[in-house]
Amino acid sequence: MRLTPVSLFFVIPLLPAFVFAQTSLPPAVEAAFNKANVPVQALSAIVIPATGGAAVLTQAADRPMNPASAMKLVTTLVGLEELGPNFRWKTQILADKAAKKINDSLTGTLYLRGGGDPNLTIEKLGSMLRILRNQGLRRLRGDLILDRSYFQPERPDIGAPQFDEYPDAYYNVIPDALLVNSNLSSISLESTGDKIEARLNTPLDKVKITNHLHFNELPCSAWETEWLPPVIETMRSVADDPETNNPNAPTGKKTERQTTRGGLEITLNGGFPKRCKITNNINILDRNQYLAHLIRALWQEMGGTWQGEVRDGKTPASATVLTERVSEPLADILRPINKQSDNVMARMLYLTLGTESANKQGMSNLQAADARIRQWMFRQGINDAGLVLENGSGLSRMERISPLQMAGLLQAGERSNWYAEFASSLPVAAMDGTMRRRLKGGPAELRARIKTGTLKDVVAIAGYVRDINEQQWVVVAMINHEEAVKAKAALDELINWVAAGKP
Repeated sequence: MRLTPVSLFFVIPLLPAFVFAQTSLPPAVEAAFNKANVPVQALSAIVIPATGGAAVLTQAADRPMNPASAMKLVTTLVGLEELGPNFRWKTQILADKAAKKINDSLTGTLYLRGGGDPNLTIEKLGSMLRILRNQGLRRLRGDLILDRSYFQPERPDIGAPQFDEYPDAYYNVIPDALLVNSNLSSISLESTGDKIEARLNTPLDKVKITNHLHFNELPCSAWETEWLPPVIETMRSVADDPETNNPNAPTGKKTERQTTRGGLEITLNGGFPKRCKITNNINILDRNQYLAHLIRALWQEMGGTWQGEVRDGKTPASATVLTERVSEPLADILRPINKQSDNVMARMLYLTLGTESANKQGMSNLQAADARIRQWMFRQGINDAGLVLENGSGLSRMERISPLQMAGLLQAGERSNWYAEFASSLPVAAMDGTMRRRLKGGPAELRARIKTGTLKDVVAIAGYVRDINEQQWVVVAMINHEEAVKAKAALDELINWVAAGKP
């Protein structure tokens, strides 16, 4: 959406930002750029009162920049404003209308319907299964249908290009509406003087680790240097249905076939340091296989048995809800998104904005989320020219926003009914989140709530700084340059300059 001439009235409050603003950088900031050998022209920045008024510093503030994870501020604030702090996601287990329960057995199709919960952990899924056991069910006979239709497309991970050379990494997980534990397998590695032990921590039935790791001479801190992507092999087996395994059963029932009940082998290769202990959480299994092996393991731990397969599908309207779990409220979900810069949770919130949009005729969830954010910005008087949205997390080479636009968003956040919820999700300088090790001992310690952003060629900060005179400022700064990371100290100097009361 582009602002029409009529809407220029709403932009007028932002125009005086440049009238009295200095364009020269504070000496400490400029010195940090010189030390890093990064040109100051790579910086776009603005410092402006949080409650409105003229900016005190601008540097190419209207230039669209890649903000990296600072883009999460857009997704989380608009999410709060549009969905409300008490918005919750819902996950359900349902039974087909024709399913029959006799004593402790349920025969018929079950459905696991995802509702986009960004924080659906193994423990939460286990608690849903526990409710089924408490309802008297022990033996399940029928397939489990995985319903991911809350988001469209249902499986955006299939065929998606790699973002970087670490596709197995947690930050690269692509969301879907039924994402349990972010599809992560937890593998612990510990080496002593003569052996390397590997252990699978995630409860996955019939999944084994084969360890072909060898020692290297690297320090433990560099353990990933010779780590190779694990090799996953599916072992075909006869289904574990007692009838199928009956030696007197008709020959046709013993035919070997690929099944989600077959085992998986994870083979580890590469080098690993001596005297090293780490836990690696990686996205390596097919999602349907992951859920099949996870649910079977959890159900067996509860004393249950299950004869059936896992497959994709949709829940019929006639299905009956057996159990339902709602997520934490959105206000609580914001904290890991912003404090820990959780990409997959941010992307799921972004998709939810699209799914829950009332005006998404013919649009995908991503398109509807983009339109909804621009409509919100229009109502706040923020010009969206140059804004580029891809997934709302900042894990993107495409996304762009100018410091002036981000400052307008943060000023709108300060005016919001949900400012307390929004501000409490931001990392506090020298205390927590991605700012826990930054700005210690300086004037900004505990006075700055800052969302950081880091990608190859990008570093950024955006948030609120309360100076020694107790005035609240919005500070936004982005560096786009091949050596941007070397100039990160310049962003810290800018925050300290504001906190010290120099404006």
